[in-house]
Amino acid sequence: MAISHVSDLETPSVLIDLDKMERNIAVMQARCDELGIRFRPHIKTHKIPDIARRQIEAGAVGIACQKVSEAEVFADAGFRDIQIPYNIVGRRKTRRLARLAQQAEVTVTVDSRLVIDGIAEAARETGVTIGMMVELVSLGERTGTTPAAALELARHIAATDNLRFAGVMIYPSDAAIRPRLLETLELLKSAGIAVETVSGGGSGASSDAHLLPELTELRVGTSIFWDWTCVAADRARFDNCAMRVLATVVSANEPQRVILDSGSKAIHSETIDGLYGYIEEYPAARLHKVNEEHGYVDFSACDARPQVGDMVHIIPVHTCVVTNLHNQLYGLRGDAIEEIWDVAARGMVW
Repeated sequence: MAISHVSDLETPSVLIDLDKMERNIAVMQARCDELGIRFRPHIKTHKIPDIARRQIEAGAVGIACQKVSEAEVFADAGFRDIQIPYNIVGRRKTRRLARLAQQAEVTVTVDSRLVIDGIAEAARETGVTIGMMVELVSLGERTGTTPAAALELARHIAATDNLRFAGVMIYPSDAAIRPRLLETLELLKSAGIAVETVSGGGSGASSDAHLLPELTELRVGTSIFWDWTCVAADRARFDNCAMRVLATVVSANEPQRVILDSGSKAIHSETIDGLYGYIEEYPAARLHKVNEEHGYVDFSACDARPQVGDMVHIIPVHTCVVTNLHNQLYGLRGDAIEEIWDVAARGMVW
């Protein structure tokens, strides 16, 4: 059966409001243009080449992928400027990275000599050059290193065959990190090491980017769809959220115990204040528990509640992980389905 209307869909299904998505693309590109910096969308949010092409057509310079396997999908789809802001570790991964660099211009991030040397060995064997940015440790204290260590790593990259020092990366690029960034840039300048790129990222990065004038590019993923986490952090409004999970009520025997057909396999298991999603039609409803295939909703604070067979729209807590749970996303204009996208890089997490 041809699928052309939202009523043709089974639930749970992931719906993308095309008008909102297109507006989100335009707004983020305009913000970067206003700041005079490059925009590099992080495609881990949607994992779909067609959507990334729309971002490139709007003015993006290239893409960011989180893992080598994800980047391979996009290189095969024709993308030629790919950044992987991740420490690539292990011989199998570094050899795949080097093969990827035969298809596209590839830049990675590093925070230790061990990571650098592993990638350099694979690059030499394959006869390619791989760009490297040194990652500074941020307030999030995930990966990254100190300014003094960043200088030594930059020197090591510059002195190593088949590698190119490409600059400095920060995630998240909060304004509070600027003193550390300035110290790093001054050390590199004093050592005569040119910095091509200062790359910032994070869903809130565009709001603070004017407070980090040293940035030359932004990597942002979630802005394509936005989600409840971003609304809660005052980075977006519900009206900006382009993604919804369409769910059906399968049991409704008590106001405080209404069951949806969408559990952790459809909406994931991250929460905000103990809730697994925001139900658009019933703002006071509490989606407070999920099993694999069931979502538990308390409607006792609502003036009305749905009955068995009714459908609701859930704005997810975290859009990126929802994409990775589904085989397809459906692009809607009103109730008409204009796009059916296969999630091409679904499950590409290595």
